[in-house]
Amino acid sequence: MNAFLGAIIDGILYSAWLFIIAVGLTLIYGVMKILNMAHGTFYAIGAYMSVTLLGWWFAQGLPPAGSIPVMIVAALIAGTVVGLVVERGVLRFFAGRDPVVLLLVTYALFLILEDVVKLIWGVDPWIASDPVWAFGNVYLGPLVYPTYNLIIVVVAIVSGGLLTWFLQFTAKGKMLRAVIHDPEVSQAMGINVSRWKVSAFVVGSILAALGGAFTAPTISVAPGMGVEVVVMMFAAVVIGGLGSIPGTIVGALIVGFVRSLAIHYWPEVEVFSIYAVMAIVLALRPQGLFSGVELRKI
Repeated sequence: MNAFLGAIIDGILYSAWLFIIAVGLTLIYGVMKILNMAHGTFYAIGAYMSVTLLGWWFAQGLPPAGSIPVMIVAALIAGTVVGLVVERGVLRFFAGRDPVVLLLVTYALFLILEDVVKLIWGVDPWIASDPVWAFGNVYLGPLVYPTYNLIIVVVAIVSGGLLTWFLQFTAKGKMLRAVIHDPEVSQAMGINVSRWKVSAFVVGSILAALGGAFTAPTISVAPGMGVEVVVMMFAAVVIGGLGSIPGTIVGALIVGFVRSLAIHYWPEVEVFSIYAVMAIVLALRPQGLFSGVELRKI
């Protein structure tokens, strides 16, 4: 029974972490129709920026409670800078091109940014685990978890809640939804579509960096860490439906629980189980669970 409870809790924790990263990819695709292969590197850059600032913070002997705002600031800096550079410096020149071309461009950016990360931070691992130990442990039934893991769940809930509130209940959010549904009509009605695309890309980049920033204290930050999240991130988005935030929530939960149950009960099929679920969903509903069929203009 304890093993099953552990699998459920681990699934929730993993799903929350995955949602933070994947919802940024969903937002970018919804607005720009770009499957951003470089999204995993944005996550990695957020992690590197986080360990850099956390190392400085704790070296000054400052209180551990301040590490949460430090990680948020790290994500804002990393996501804003990288998002603006990539969108304004590269992607805007490929606007309207075939999705396959955009996919190849973002893959090239992924390879380039991976080397940029090595040039800036080197190839040795970076560790900043102080926040994990600073917040102590929490008892969930008979099991003990770091309180920091629950903070990541709160970050996921707040991120999803704020994004949903903005899109559904604010005038600016309704303008963005208009851009998502029909950019040509939105442009004709006077909405600056280009500005909204830049904003969406930057916010999506910040969310990827936020996931990396809060993951950094729990792992050894090293080159290649962005590659590891790409499969899970795309699996969650594809299962839920490209461009759908509710779909991303459900997709992250499915991937999280399937992965957790596989690790606890059949670890040999951990990665295969994700591919199997994704294949089943796509076979039954090719557009994903929550995404409607898109009409193509000819």
